[in-house]
Amino acid sequence: MKTVQISLNSIDKVKSFVNDITKFDYDFDLVSGRYVIDAKSIMGIFSLDLSKPIDLNIHAEGSTDEIMDVLKPYLI
Repeated sequence: MKTVQISLNSIDKVKSFVNDITKFDYDFDLVSGRYVIDAKSIMGIFSLDLSKPIDLNIHAEGSTDEIMDVLKPYLI
C-alpha cells in the first residue's frame, strides 16, 4: 500500500479524479480524519471536507508508477 496527499478542491477536480482512478482495478481509499471512504465513490468524496488535503491510500501490488502519473494533477 502507498499513501499520498491529494487536493480535490473543486467539483471538476473530483469528477476527473474519479474518472481517472476507475480505470485501475486496484482499491483506493480516501482518509480524512477518522473517515475512510472508497475513492471511486463521488458521493462519498463529497461527504468529506474538501478544503483540506486528503490522504489517498493506494492498494496496489508492484509498481505504482502508472498510477502516480495519472495522479499528478491532484498531488500536493
